[in-house]
Amino acid sequence: MLPQQFNINRINSNIRNQRGNKYIRNLLLAVLLLFATTIIGIIGFVVIDDYSLAEAFYMTIITLSTVGFGEVKPLSTEGQIFTAILVVFNLGVFAYAITIISNLFLEGELRTFLKDYKMLRKIKALKNHTIVCGYGRHGKQVCEELLKSNHPFLVIEPNEAKVEELRQQQFYFIQGDATHDHVLLSAGIQQAKAAVVTYIENALNVYTVLTARHLSPQLNIVTRASDHTTEKKLMRAGANHVVMTEVIGGFYMATLINQPNVVEFFRIISNMGEVAIHFKEVQYNQLRQQFRDKKIKDLSLRTQTGINIIGVKNKKGRYDVNPNPDTLIEKEMTLVILGDFIQIQKFVDLIMLKEPPSPTAGLQSAR
Repeated sequence: MLPQQFNINRINSNIRNQRGNKYIRNLLLAVLLLFATTIIGIIGFVVIDDYSLAEAFYMTIITLSTVGFGEVKPLSTEGQIFTAILVVFNLGVFAYAITIISNLFLEGELRTFLKDYKMLRKIKALKNHTIVCGYGRHGKQVCEELLKSNHPFLVIEPNEAKVEELRQQQFYFIQGDATHDHVLLSAGIQQAKAAVVTYIENALNVYTVLTARHLSPQLNIVTRASDHTTEKKLMRAGANHVVMTEVIGGFYMATLINQPNVVEFFRIISNMGEVAIHFKEVQYNQLRQQFRDKKIKDLSLRTQTGINIIGVKNKKGRYDVNPNPDTLIEKEMTLVILGDFIQIQKFVDLIMLKEPPSPTAGLQSAR
């Protein structure tokens, strides 16, 4: 685990690199140019016409401000040429400063910067969130599904146009390269629950998974691959799950030919149809005491809540689909239940232990 101070420094570094800070840096540059012009003027008047420091400072200020007061003492020819050059140079600096200030206030760039800065401070408070790396076709779909389930998330995206889209959607985001340590640390990877790596380039997915696994050994990493060779590399790099999007798409299209109603059912249970059907994974230790170490048929879940247990994973990791009603719910067992939103919520209220509300619940977007 990296030191907390290092993490904070990296977060501050990322904040400085945000889009809004470009205008702050330009404003600072304008101020520095004005300061440099003042120093050059003072030195010039002292060296060329033997002014004292006070006289040189006064002459520089009235020259740069073009107020038109008289000279402290007559200027030499060299002094007059120097003064003219100083005035022309200052006009350029002044015009540059006015342009920057106009962008900040008239075009709303300062407001954008302040909103981004406020968002980044909220990102630092996220815990048990999901980091979505890449806001392409797959990344957008992942965000939509996480938004439906009210799961906190943020997006890492380097592309300026996509960042603007994220800003319009009011999603939490960090503009940067997810293969860099400090970007992932800024996203709170050490407090995150999962990362979804969705880039089109296989190599970028591999590098991102390697970086994420190095920074957070316990992180659940899901990524995509376009071929089986890359799938193996991603697993070796540290991914927990690799999705073969082309394989799934091919299976989906072939099934539409032979079994279209099966595909329609998949659409429903995937929340893509008109009827909202939900899955939920329930651990043994999440059940209330009176529902542990009992047979499925003795729980009367169908009667009490309307849900169905469609799968069971035992402590050996083996799955039992459509388990027998006589199946005993034991320690280290995981249940997979199916129902609509109301049924799932009733199951949570009646069967599961009450959990304290997360301080980051609902922080998946800045809405």
